[in-house]
Amino acid sequence: MDQKILSLAAEKTADKLQEFLQTLREDDVSIRKHVLLKLTNLLQNQAVKGKVAGALLRAIFKGSPCHEEAGTLRRRKIYTYCIQLVESGDLQKEIASEIIGLLMLEAHHFPGPLLAELANEFISAVREGSLVNGKSLELLPIILTALATKKENLAYGKGVLSGEECKKHLISTLCSGRWDQQYVIQLTSMFKDVPLTAEEVEFVVEKALSMFSKMNLQEIPPLVYQLLVLSSKGSRKSVLEGIIAFFSALDKQHNEEQSGDELLDVVTVPSGELRHVEGTIILHIVFAIKLDYELGRELLKHLKAGQQGDSKNNLSPFSIALLLSVTRIQRFQDQVLDLLKTSVVKSFKDLQLLQGSKFLQNLVPHRSYVSTMILEVVKNSVHSWDHVTQGLVELGFILMDSYGPKKILDGKTIETSSSLSRMPNQHACKLGANILLETFKIHEMIRQEILEQVLNRVVTRASSPISHFLDLLSNIVMYAPLVLQSCSSKVTEAFDYLSFLPLQTVQRLLKAVQPLLKVSMSMRDSLILVLRKAMFANQLDARKSAVAGFLLLLKNFKVLGSLSSSQCSQSLSFSQVHVDVHSHYNSVANETFCLEIMDGLRRCLSQQADVRLMLYEGFYDVLRRNSQLANSIMQTLLSQLKQFYEPKPDLLPPLKLEACILTQGDKISLQEPLDYLLCCIQHCLAWYKNTVIPLQQGEEEEEEEEAFYQDLDDILESITDRMIKSELEDFELDKSADFSQSTSIGIKNNICAFLVMGVCEVLIEYNFSISNFSKNKFENILSLFMCYKKLSDILNEKAGKAKTKMANKTNDSLLSMKFVSSLLTVLFRDNIQSHQESLSVLRSSSEFMRYAVNIALQKVQQLKETGHVSGPDGQNPDKIFQNLCDITRVLLWRYTSIPTSVEESGKKEKGKSISLLCLEGLQKIFSAVQQFYQPKIQQFLRALDVTDKEGEEREDADVSVTQRTAFQIRQFQRSLLNLLSSQEEDFNSKEALLLVTVLSSLSKLLEPSSPQFVQMLSWTSKICKENSREDALFCKSLMNLLFSLHVLYKSPVILLRDLSQDIHGHLGDIDQDVEVEKTNHFAIVNLRTAAPTVCLLVLSQAEKVLEEVDWLITKLKGQVSQETVSEEASSQATLPNQPVEKAIIMQLGTLLTFFHELVQTALPSGSCVDTLLKDLCKMYTTLTALVRYYLQVCQSSGGIPKNMEKLVKLSGSHLTPVCYSFISYVQGQKQIPTYQPLWNIYSSLFSRTWHVEQTCFSHGSSCRASLYFQSKSLNYTGEKKEKPAAVATAMARVLRETKPIPNLIFAIEQYEKFLIHLSKRSKVNLMQHMKLSTSRDFKIKGNILDMVLRESGEDENEEGTASEHGEQNKEPAKKKRKK
Repeated sequence: MDQKILSLAAEKTADKLQEFLQTLREDDVSIRKHVLLKLTNLLQNQAVKGKVAGALLRAIFKGSPCHEEAGTLRRRKIYTYCIQLVESGDLQKEIASEIIGLLMLEAHHFPGPLLAELANEFISAVREGSLVNGKSLELLPIILTALATKKENLAYGKGVLSGEECKKHLISTLCSGRWDQQYVIQLTSMFKDVPLTAEEVEFVVEKALSMFSKMNLQEIPPLVYQLLVLSSKGSRKSVLEGIIAFFSALDKQHNEEQSGDELLDVVTVPSGELRHVEGTIILHIVFAIKLDYELGRELLKHLKAGQQGDSKNNLSPFSIALLLSVTRIQRFQDQVLDLLKTSVVKSFKDLQLLQGSKFLQNLVPHRSYVSTMILEVVKNSVHSWDHVTQGLVELGFILMDSYGPKKILDGKTIETSSSLSRMPNQHACKLGANILLETFKIHEMIRQEILEQVLNRVVTRASSPISHFLDLLSNIVMYAPLVLQSCSSKVTEAFDYLSFLPLQTVQRLLKAVQPLLKVSMSMRDSLILVLRKAMFANQLDARKSAVAGFLLLLKNFKVLGSLSSSQCSQSLSFSQVHVDVHSHYNSVANETFCLEIMDGLRRCLSQQADVRLMLYEGFYDVLRRNSQLANSIMQTLLSQLKQFYEPKPDLLPPLKLEACILTQGDKISLQEPLDYLLCCIQHCLAWYKNTVIPLQQGEEEEEEEEAFYQDLDDILESITDRMIKSELEDFELDKSADFSQSTSIGIKNNICAFLVMGVCEVLIEYNFSISNFSKNKFENILSLFMCYKKLSDILNEKAGKAKTKMANKTNDSLLSMKFVSSLLTVLFRDNIQSHQESLSVLRSSSEFMRYAVNIALQKVQQLKETGHVSGPDGQNPDKIFQNLCDITRVLLWRYTSIPTSVEESGKKEKGKSISLLCLEGLQKIFSAVQQFYQPKIQQFLRALDVTDKEGEEREDADVSVTQRTAFQIRQFQRSLLNLLSSQEEDFNSKEALLLVTVLSSLSKLLEPSSPQFVQMLSWTSKICKENSREDALFCKSLMNLLFSLHVLYKSPVILLRDLSQDIHGHLGDIDQDVEVEKTNHFAIVNLRTAAPTVCLLVLSQAEKVLEEVDWLITKLKGQVSQETVSEEASSQATLPNQPVEKAIIMQLGTLLTFFHELVQTALPSGSCVDTLLKDLCKMYTTLTALVRYYLQVCQSSGGIPKNMEKLVKLSGSHLTPVCYSFISYVQGQKQIPTYQPLWNIYSSLFSRTWHVEQTCFSHGSSCRASLYFQSKSLNYTGEKKEKPAAVATAMARVLRETKPIPNLIFAIEQYEKFLIHLSKRSKVNLMQHMKLSTSRDFKIKGNILDMVLRESGEDENEEGTASEHGEQNKEPAKKKRKK
């Protein structure tokens, strides 16, 4: 039969073939069996009979035309059977593909109803899961496409549909059914060949996305690829949102599993597998964006939308990694990096806002921040995410460049941003550094680029602060100095620019790369060459840089026999120790190297004073780190000292001060900093005695060296004795001497005076170190101090007469912080009986004790400003911290034991009392410790415990920071209560102010949820309620403390309302006929402090509350805009927002009553009125924002809550009417004499024309009068001309005073405008509570206008001309206002 069919099919016409096939009965299965038999035989011999099968099928289709019913049915049965045969899996791939190809070609010849039936069969097979291998699914897109092209109506189901409608119904049915997991990719891929409408694409995309959770992780990337291909037809946003949402949820689940129970062995997804899948998907998306830029724009639009509301809804580690990968596409690079930068800063600002407000903390749950997510991306990038690394590096540098310290002023780094945003900027800069450091650690291929960019910024930005880049460089080098040897050429190139960099930059740069110098000989040699050239450069800074570099080398290349790091108390990092162990240099080579450097440094002793000073300050650290250089260093110092030392014991003074001063014509300058030379000798000598000599006892070899150091001791003793015997006249520095800065003699005398004072300080410390509590030595100390004080008094007196700031510039004390700590301890806390007689010498001088405390204050202030102190160990944070603890313990005991009131009662000397100085020192120390030693707060507070029982230390180890802080707070609370119990005339406002500042610092250490914090808040509130002081500064600091505590406990709106009532009661009402009932919530508010002190404080706090509310409203708006439009989804979404909405309305309602009180208060003109007007404007702006939010909500849900109606009613009855009364009151305060100077200036410069125009507003039926001044130049004859500067000043003052009023009225009108819209949308008449005033921001007062016109002397003609101009210009003015 097959031969017959094939032979008939070979003929030109198909008539005979059709007749032959017609002879077979339709229900006869012989054809079917015959075809089956033939096809099964073809499996045995594919090479020959495969062609016959294809030819047989073509012949049957040729003989079964679609215009005949019988042919159509035959074609249909054969088609269905072939599909089943292909799906059975019994055929080889080539045969199955040929059959599928034939069926594809024949599909377009089928009539519409049969196509629909075939499509239904496919859909039923998919939904029932009856597909075996899915090969036949290749036919479905052809069938659907063919069906869509049918123009005739088809009977489908119970109705009649067109081909396109039928296709849509079939796709909807297919997407609503169950898909077998193994056919999801194939089904999704199938739709790319079907012409789809936007709605149909959405069906398919939603179905495919819903299958993500049911598929194996490895199957998702190909499905994502197919979805991205499909997105070219539409639904790009849905595809991207679905992919990002799925992997964000998967990341979150994975993190929870990892951070959960460690005993849980079953993890849903292995970490490595998940990251590799995410990386593949990111690559697919980036590739798709390269081909379809619209997809990239949709991605950015989707993620930017998250910034308007809550960014955590859109940003996740996966989406951030995706964005960073997109930066490789140049078109989107800037946009993506800007989006990430903005998100980072917004995240930190939100964090700052949340941390400062308990109100927000209760409403907004804890969430992950963008910074954490970015660092997680860096960590995840270890899984072959090379496409992310370049974006990470660019983002890190952008954050560091944008938010690092901005500019330098007088050598100090200044933050250009406000204090409110300074902390977010610092966090953003630190995040950038962390990104770069962690990326450097993980990705070897990017290391050289990071290092190169950091060094480029260090070298090229000399005029900008680059400390953050130097810190990053230090961390990079410390992480892997051996790894960086491959990048040594980059560091060597940077060395060439050392001579041109600022000294501080050079010091920090060399310190950062110091570990590299130990592992790279070539790098060290390059540095030495550069430093030697710089040593003889013309620029002073270059020579100082050379000295700094050589000193650093001496510190870090140890000579054989030097003390270990433990002996010299120098802590080294692990990486440095690691480098030392594997170093190629031995200690013998180091000795030659170091002695060669010492020879070079000796030549610096003939250079300028600044260069010598650097040497003297650095030698002590070199000696301590490299003790075998002691001989060389001390001999150098001794030979230098002998140039200025008088060896004869009878000669006075003992030092040649003339030789220390360089005279070049009229220019006088310091050549030898003799005081620093002696200071260096004293510290080196003391260290050698205490550290080296005890270890060398019994060694005969060292006798010569001991004699050598004995000579130094003798010289210092001799200088001490002769300095005590010397009078100021011996130095030619008595009271009659000239100390002015305008003469060369005066400059010289000033230099000599500072040298003598410095020498006295050095000798004081030296004598104390060798005293062993000898009475004679203490008498020497006191004598040296008296010499110091006489000179200090003379300088202060001369400077006071000259009224110059020269003497206000106090030189840094040469006393070391360790000495100051020891001195204060023995002065105030030494109770050993054998020491009392000698200590009585020092204690007898209150001036000396005050001097000791003052030096301690100077050291702490220096620490706060620079982060370190001058003198030995001034760069060692641990030593500084230990000294701080000792000093604080002494000052605290002194202040609490001897109150200021007791001390001042018997005080005769001028200046601050010692107790007050101690309190000031405590205030500075508490601030410095929180700034620099936050992790050591617990240790610091433990050190303040004056109990001497060591056994209690272990028990106290478990005491929390809050408990220790509360103990210290109680001591200062008692002191403040004692102070407040005194009479008004005995009240020490300085002490009270310091006490409140100390309490503010300590209160920051309390945990807000602790009972101690609540107790502190209650105590502060009680003090404010019960104590009335007229000291404005004390009141301001106390109220600031109250507010800072209150916002961390609960919202301060009730507090603000009570304070506003007190202010209103004390200052009276704007209507003088109204008598205000005085409330007395807070006694601290009185007539003296109510305005401007308390008034400005409460307005500032109200502004912060409004900022919080505005932030919440913005957050709610963002959430509403992201919700689905359907009523069901929106109603479900608004439920969680109800507590937030209620809290917002409660806040605004209470604030409204607060403003209701203040706008009725007779505030004095000036800052109070201006600030109140601005805050009222902000209040109405926030109310408008809330109304606009409910406009969005009403669009979907259709209603507003009752409490919102109450808020609107309250604003209409209690705020808007009194606002207009307050405006009239403010305008009444500014009478015409205030503006008379301005008017006189204008009358002499311009001719004036004016007109009055009234415009009626439809929604308010109110009229506004506007006064227009139109000016033209006059021809001057002999009239008096005013200066333009006077005009500008007067204009600026008028604008500044009048601008807030129009702004406020505009804000009120905007509020009312949107209320009208909300009324229409919510079907609630909210405007019934609003009484629109007919009085607006501008009005003409006739009597004042007549007076001005009379004084101006304008004639009637000019007035007529003015009115004409007014008529001509009336219409344009109207158009302008409409805009």
